[in-house]
Amino acid sequence: MHLVLPLAISFFTFQQISYLVDSYKGGTKEYDFLNYSLFVTFFPQLIAGPIVHHKEMMPQFADKSNSKINYNNIAKGLFIFSIGLFKKTVIADTFATWANAGFDTHATLNFIEAWATSFTYSFQLYFDFSGYTDMAIGLALLFNIVLPINFFSPYKATSIQDFWRRWHITLSRFLRDYIYIPLGGSREGKFRTYGNLMATFILGGFWHGAGWTFLFWGFLHGIALCLHRVWQALGFKLWTWLAILVTFIFVDITWVFFRAKSWDRALSILHSMFDLSNIVLPERVEAKLGFLSSYGIHFGNWTNIGGSAKMLILAIIFGLILTFMFKNSMEMIDRFKLNYGTLLLTAFCLALSFLNMYKVSNFLYFNF
Repeated sequence: MHLVLPLAISFFTFQQISYLVDSYKGGTKEYDFLNYSLFVTFFPQLIAGPIVHHKEMMPQFADKSNSKINYNNIAKGLFIFSIGLFKKTVIADTFATWANAGFDTHATLNFIEAWATSFTYSFQLYFDFSGYTDMAIGLALLFNIVLPINFFSPYKATSIQDFWRRWHITLSRFLRDYIYIPLGGSREGKFRTYGNLMATFILGGFWHGAGWTFLFWGFLHGIALCLHRVWQALGFKLWTWLAILVTFIFVDITWVFFRAKSWDRALSILHSMFDLSNIVLPERVEAKLGFLSSYGIHFGNWTNIGGSAKMLILAIIFGLILTFMFKNSMEMIDRFKLNYGTLLLTAFCLALSFLNMYKVSNFLYFNF
């Protein structure tokens, strides 16, 4: 129908749903329309979250001490804002070049190209959305307002349940408090619990987009959470590194349905990701690995997505190192001290971010 919708309509709709439900249950005490309007339209988190509750915002708006200038909060706010801006404009938008080429430009992908496409989108989505959250937290701190944590190294999760405790935490909280628990949560027996999980995550998929790919993405995560509960009940455990790897690969594969513009495109990419007869290695390694041709492996131009193959590999390695080996921004802000080191890091992130703003930059959560 080509309707024109306000940016990120679901974010501020969720806030108002939670306010109405909490008011109905008698959990709110503040009904002043001006304060309510401030709660709904507070600009740092308006279009990309975090999704906030009235009980964590209203007291901060009413606190008179928050009307005074706090230079420590300004320093911390600028620091975390610079990291968020760097994540979005430098890291996420760089990965977007390969992800967009793989999903939208190339009709067919070989085995390595398909996995590179999925990995680059996984990193693009994470650094894009967590970058917006960091910017929101930083901007709010300039006004002495503390927003809730929304991301906490989700790709380090050791299970799908752990992943949803780290990824878009305020959405997980909303789905738990306003869908899962009212449906009965885990209080009505095992099968009802599994049904509640499935309903919650299918609706979570529907929140992201009214399409079969989003619904199926939610369905897959619901199935994974049910299987995780069964796994826990049986007392099985994996080594930590293996649990992290399995969780990351599962999340990476399901992002294909989240990103693909059609069902057929998602299936095409997934087919390439698991088609072992379509592996192409660089021509320069044929002299040493030529014996692999007897196993159906080809040699030649192994990637055509997004330009330089070397840069693609380096970018994926960089993404893996940054994601799995470095502290996240919330850990950094907890240990924040105003010194020359943090000043230089802030200036470096801001400078590179501004220099990178000549490109077209996509707002991934435009439709959500």
